[in-house]
Amino acid sequence: MKRNILIFVPIAILFCAIGIYFGVQRHTPAAPENAAVANLFSQSMPDASGKVGSLAQWQGKPLIVNFWATWCGPCVEEMPELNALQTEIAGKNIQILGIGIDSQDNIAQFADKYKISYPLYVAGSSATALLRQFGNQAGGLPFTVLIGRDGAVKKMYLGGIKFDELRKDLGLL
Repeated sequence: MKRNILIFVPIAILFCAIGIYFGVQRHTPAAPENAAVANLFSQSMPDASGKVGSLAQWQGKPLIVNFWATWCGPCVEEMPELNALQTEIAGKNIQILGIGIDSQDNIAQFADKYKISYPLYVAGSSATALLRQFGNQAGGLPFTVLIGRDGAVKKMYLGGIKFDELRKDLGLL
């Protein structure tokens, strides 16, 4: 019995290490479908206050679209820095939009507690379809998409944002 344990424990540790390695790696989502941006702009969603607005109002403007949830630890961690970034890039006419996969009440409480200054929309579970159209088949969060003034997807980030990389990539817009 002890002999079997001595054989299987190292094998189990090896498989755990492999799983952790692949779980931590940044995976690039699949290429987005051509209609993903058009579909995004065709949406109307309530904001954190409950007021329904059309996302078409953002068409023609460089965007950082961040899919997130209040229950997602990495999402919550990056929100204050996204908020600070919105202030930093406001003069460059670049807009951050948050699309929440949560209830309107939870998003409103979060926005008030953390003083989020950029628009937060409530997509609820329907955001999963949007994520998939942008190539995020697993539905992982946070998920961020850079959309240029021309409506083309410039870059996507799956997982927590590396803000130095994002600031550099803003030149793509």
